[in-house]
Amino acid sequence: MIRPIMRDTAFLKKKSTPAGRADLPIAADLRDTLEAHREGCVGMAANMIGFSKRIIIFSTEDGDRVMLNPVIVSKSGRYETEEGCLSLTRKRKAVRYESITVKYQSEEMKTCRESFSGFTAQIIQHECDHLEGIII
Repeated sequence: MIRPIMRDTAFLKKKSTPAGRADLPIAADLRDTLEAHREGCVGMAANMIGFSKRIIIFSTEDGDRVMLNPVIVSKSGRYETEEGCLSLTRKRKAVRYESITVKYQSEEMKTCRESFSGFTAQIIQHECDHLEGIII
């Protein structure tokens, strides 16, 4: 189901709670909502559609990927950039890292550990900030 985009900064500043199997319908709604905003969006966190759960989705050249309970466990190559967000107005400055390693659960609830770099790493970092209630 396509959900409305949350713009309430008080809600967006709340730290998200862990996600479990019962929260998988939120992942499906994230997928639908991202598809509806494909022209101007490459990733979303569950709080952007009104659910304070640790779930993100992001686009890659191989398709959309969902992560439950992602945690960035290592990072390298610090740089500064500007990013936009569907939930917020105007671009904002952010510090990101060129390479990251993320520990997360797949939609099958399998624990995974994977490394990312470049723009994909930047998207994941942005969405993980959402989970922590960080508004860039």
